[in-house]
Amino acid sequence: MGLIKKNPFGHILFFKKMLIRIIGVLTHRRFRGFNELQIEGSEIIKNLPDRNVLFVSNHQTYFADVTAMFHVFNASLSGRVDSIKNVGYLWQPKLNIYYVAAKETMKAGLLPRIMAYAGAVSIDRTWRSKGQDVNRQVKMSDISNIGKALDDGWLITFPQGTTTPFKPIRRGTAHIIKQHRPIVIPIVIDGFRRSFDKKGLRIKKKGILQSFIIKEPLVIDYDNDSVDDIVTQLEFAIEQHKSFSKVIPVKNLKEMEELNKLRVWEY
Repeated sequence: MGLIKKNPFGHILFFKKMLIRIIGVLTHRRFRGFNELQIEGSEIIKNLPDRNVLFVSNHQTYFADVTAMFHVFNASLSGRVDSIKNVGYLWQPKLNIYYVAAKETMKAGLLPRIMAYAGAVSIDRTWRSKGQDVNRQVKMSDISNIGKALDDGWLITFPQGTTTPFKPIRRGTAHIIKQHRPIVIPIVIDGFRRSFDKKGLRIKKKGILQSFIIKEPLVIDYDNDSVDDIVTQLEFAIEQHKSFSKVIPVKNLKEMEELNKLRVWEY
């Protein structure tokens, strides 16, 4: 790889690789040490094509969720099954992984700006700005950048657009799916909100169960499924439909073991 080789967003791939390695080493113990990330379904990752894959997930922190995904995806591609043991999988990370993030979040300080270089597709939220509800037009440049990311590789998005659970799915995600026809992989995470602060940078509590479930690709009729149909499918796929809100939460590993005896599982 030449030092001047860049991705479609103008990021130098050599620098991006080094950044992913550094962030990966610094964050590894957050998921395997202070807390234990329990992964399910990682074999799905190895069988995916190199591009036009959209990961949809519920959202619990600004940065820890995405960081965990970079760990899990690269570990899976390196042959690890439901494990991020041995951080050596980051030596040759997949460089065409991107994630959708609010532009104001990625500009809020030096660290977010650095992390943005690792793969952020920054967009202006049409419904929220600086803690206030807004209603503004979608920027065509944002739509173009999302398409550019899917054309080049894998894209992670959090279709609720917020870390608050059980909020509605943003219809824009369904429009993206109908337009670009990606393979859509649902991911359900849990435990991040309890183990990290809201930004996902500070460890708030140790010994918390962190779960990371990768599901089979969604079956979508891109021609005949309506936007509302896809939105409903996404709600159930990432377990953020209102019907999931009454499920008993699991707060730690010991409680999980007790609840497993009763065959009860958290969303």
